[in-house]
Amino acid sequence: MKDVSVIVYTMKGCPFCEQFKETLKNENIEYVDRDIHEHKDEYDLFVKATDNELIPSMLIIENINEVSPKSFLYAPDRNYDDLNEALEIVKKHMEII
Repeated sequence: MKDVSVIVYTMKGCPFCEQFKETLKNENIEYVDRDIHEHKDEYDLFVKATDNELIPSMLIIENINEVSPKSFLYAPDRNYDDLNEALEIVKKHMEII
């Protein structure tokens, strides 16, 4: 498995966010939950970069402890249509599929 950090942008009360976080837990995938209201400035940058405000969204960072980490931004309706596709994206980055 690769050295990967998964950051999931969510919002309290969002059923899709809760379902996605539960799916990640069930798959034993560690992630950092970033509430879009508590981390508004960070999320605003994400929205600006992706031109997409939908959640749950993801920032995946590969090789975080190396000199040149790589980051990838994923948002619904931009990069995936459902939560299963989002999970597959995470698994690909982690090389567990």
